[in-house]
Parts: sequence; C-alpha cells; structure tokens
Amino acid sequence: MTETRIDLYASIHKALRSFMADTLSAVGRIDVDDAGERSAVLAQLRSLLQLLEHHASIEDEFIHPAMQARRPGSADGAAAEHRRQPAALDELRRLAEGVERAAGQRAAAAQALYRQLSLLIAENLAHMHEEETVNNAVLWAEYADDELAAIHDRIVASIGEQEMAQVIRWMVPSLTPHERAGLFGTLQAKAPAEVFQRLLEAARPHLAPRDWNRLSFGIAAAPLAA
Repeated sequence: MTETRIDLYASIHKALRSFMADTLSAVGRIDVDDAGERSAVLAQLRSLLQLLEHHASIEDEFIHPAMQARRPGSADGAAAEHRRQPAALDELRRLAEGVERAAGQRAAAAQALYRQLSLLIAENLAHMHEEETVNNAVLWAEYADDELAAIHDRIVASIGEQEMAQVIRWMVPSLTPHERAGLFGTLQAKAPAEVFQRLLEAARPHLAPRDWNRLSFGIAAAPLAA
C-alpha cells in the first residue's frame, strides 16, 4: 500500500485549475457587446490573475525556502518561472483593458485576450505538474509530515479571510468528498467558529445538494439541503 503524504500543492492546484478553466471558457464565449457580461468576465479574469500572483508569492515565501534549506538549488527552476510570470500577467491586464476600450474592435481584442490567456494557462498547467512531481519529491524526501503540516498551517494563517473565501469558492467543488471533509474538518478545528461558518457558507452555493449533504454529514456542522 502506497503511503499518503501531506501534499502542499494538491488542493490549491485543483482550485487554480478549476478557476483557470472556467475563466478561459468565459473569455472564449464572451458577448463583447453586452456591457454587463463584459464587465463580469473581465472582473473574473482580473481576480484570477491576482490569485495566481498571490499564489506564486506564497510559494516563494514558504515552500521554496524550505526546499532550498535542505536541498540547495532545488527550487531554482520554479523560482525562475515565478519571476517571469508578472510580465505575462501584466500583458493580460493590458489586453483586458483593450477589450474595454476597443469599441468597434472589441471582438478582435477579445480573441487576442483569449489566445494569450490560453498560453498562460498552458504554461501554468505544466508548471503545476512540475511542482506536484519534482518539488514534492524534494519535500517528501527532506521533510516529515509533521514538518509539512507546520508549513501548511503557516501558509493558511497568512491568507486573509476574503481571499480564503475566494479560494474556497473554487477549491471546494474541485475536491473529492474525502478531501472536502478533510479541509473543513481542519478549518473547524483551527479557525474561529464565526470564520469557519462564513467559509462554509461561501462554499455552499457551489456544491450540488448531494455534495453539500455529504459534507454536512462529514463535519456535522451545517443543515442538510432539500
């Protein structure tokens, strides 16, 4: 039987993959002549870019130093990719502005945005796979699970409630029932009760009734859905 190790990447990467896929689809089908839809889609895109930026900064602050401390040079490749990312994010923000300002050329501007976003997502998917395989191999070889759990707790403590609610929105529907129950079990044990309840309610609209009920049974902390 294969030992299950603490994985600092798995859940957040599921959230990011879901957020990226949904945003790419939204940009691809955008009605550029509908001001309300255009505003909503571009706001979602900007939220995604901000989360990608912050996610990279968390890895730079917490994960890469842990890797470098016990295996010098092991995080150099991932760190270099992170340093290249801001320029790509800024380009997407510029293209998003172009969709808003292009008037008669909005369709062409939206297509350019869609293609560039596709490239960013492709690069991030490959980058996340590298982290989940190569970086995890380093972390699992050099750290015991209690040490990895301590790193995870420091990461969670560094995230504000508003951003955590955004992460929960994309993470929770992307997890298996077992992972979902584990996530909220941990939050229930460590977060203030009122914060836990707000995060639970943030997740509820994004779960099917069956999944909500399974989560409720798992943590025994919420009413069942009809």
